[in-house]
Amino acid sequence: MLNPLYNKASTLGPINRLGLVMMLGVMSSLALPPWHIIPLILPAFTGFIWFLILAEKSQNPLRASFTTGFCFGFGHFLLGIHWIIEPLLIDGSTHAWLIPFALIGLPAGLAIFIGITSFLTSFILRFYDFSVLGRILLFSIIWVFSEWVRGWVLSGFPWNLIGYVWADITEVMQVTAFIGIFGLSFITLLASTIPALLVSNFNWKKIVLVVFFSFIVPSILWTGGSNRLAGAPNYEEQDTGSMVQGVRLRIVQANIPQKDKWKPNLQTAHLLRHIKMSREDTPISPTHVIWPESAIPFLLEKNNSIQMMVASAAPEGGLLFTGSISQVRDEKSQFRNSLYVINPSGKIIDRYDKVRLVPFGEYMPLADWLPFDKIVPSEASFISGPTYRTMDLPGLPRLSPLICYEAIFPNLALKAGVRGEWLLNLTNDAWFGKFAGPQQHLAIASTRAIEHGVPMVRAANTGISAIVDPYGRKLLTLGLGEQGVLDSGLPKALPYATIYSRWQETIAIGLIGLVVLLLWYMGLLKRNRGLE
Repeated sequence: MLNPLYNKASTLGPINRLGLVMMLGVMSSLALPPWHIIPLILPAFTGFIWFLILAEKSQNPLRASFTTGFCFGFGHFLLGIHWIIEPLLIDGSTHAWLIPFALIGLPAGLAIFIGITSFLTSFILRFYDFSVLGRILLFSIIWVFSEWVRGWVLSGFPWNLIGYVWADITEVMQVTAFIGIFGLSFITLLASTIPALLVSNFNWKKIVLVVFFSFIVPSILWTGGSNRLAGAPNYEEQDTGSMVQGVRLRIVQANIPQKDKWKPNLQTAHLLRHIKMSREDTPISPTHVIWPESAIPFLLEKNNSIQMMVASAAPEGGLLFTGSISQVRDEKSQFRNSLYVINPSGKIIDRYDKVRLVPFGEYMPLADWLPFDKIVPSEASFISGPTYRTMDLPGLPRLSPLICYEAIFPNLALKAGVRGEWLLNLTNDAWFGKFAGPQQHLAIASTRAIEHGVPMVRAANTGISAIVDPYGRKLLTLGLGEQGVLDSGLPKALPYATIYSRWQETIAIGLIGLVVLLLWYMGLLKRNRGLE
């Protein structure tokens, strides 16, 4: 006997069916930050699987499966990254005409990954006699693989991976220290798609599997994470035992609107605002001051007077970290997005150049084919830095620098080969608007702290600046649109590398393999096992 909901869906016409699939995609996005309506992933993905089953009964099952997946993905990304129009509104006279293309084009481009996921699932099912559970498992594996691929195509955009639906539940996120965000995505997909078993023939096997994967497994993750946090140091007390000795940080959030940031008549005033906020008297003076990405609207190394002005914000005996643009030597039209470290005498101690650039923002993919320029206002082009690396600086533990959206890549901080003891993320989220974009960016970036077992210090131009401990807990934050400073100690890293740091995506692959072997051993992946 067919489930009445599935039976009703099967009577819909093609247009109504695809429209409903798109709405399911929108529903799935509401489970992600900043909405966090997590229960919605159950009907969203269950319905999606049912529509894929219906697609495979059409005259052209592969085309129908791709179209179904594309429509789900389009709805999913349309809401999830609706903030993509915000950068185009900053200089509306130049870029506003691109809004329809961005609002429709980017979700459509990302939806192709979901379409291919559905296509490959249906294609493989033509050769193997899988049960509905086997179909669900296959779909979940291919979806996670597509998320990983999405992190590499055109510089990569691994935004809103499905595992981030738990971003507001720190207890569940603790599992990323062991299996990473891709492993959590796999578990989340199984939990949200397994109710599709109830498409027909209700029986005790199906009920047990649904209850176990959809309710008991998340509860186990929450319980395990709670126990891990119960044994964690209380960094909020800022006591010497959990903080690095002799380090007092000041994060400066100047809250400069992006539309004003590069106006020539305001650039000096913006710089002076950063300096003034850095030198404000407080009961405990900072040893290190941190400014956000591109805080200095000048070429620092080309202007000695600006360099000395900036140096006046560095604490005596300490250092100033700031974002600025650097010019490639002997190349007048090529620049890099850089993080500078400056001492009180004006000497540049170190510099890190951003390696992973933002497509369409800092550089133009397919530049010879597209009729518009990148969004960041500059006649010149940005190029990638030479390599990922850590910084060894006096008076500080070794740090891993990440500029802007470099923090969304799960294993980027590991590329240096040497584990940093804290992550320093400079960003300018004014590009992302005043609602969903910055909140999603912080949620994604904070996961890196849990994965690697190190704190993250985040300085954002308009928010959200934060101190995040090695367990992903936000100790201090400065909200969107606020001007102010965060004074804090530096939390200590865990004394050991996490399992994810040691093995990276190998753990997620092993988890998937273990689940496949277990269900295969139980005989639940083949047809006629009471799961049809």
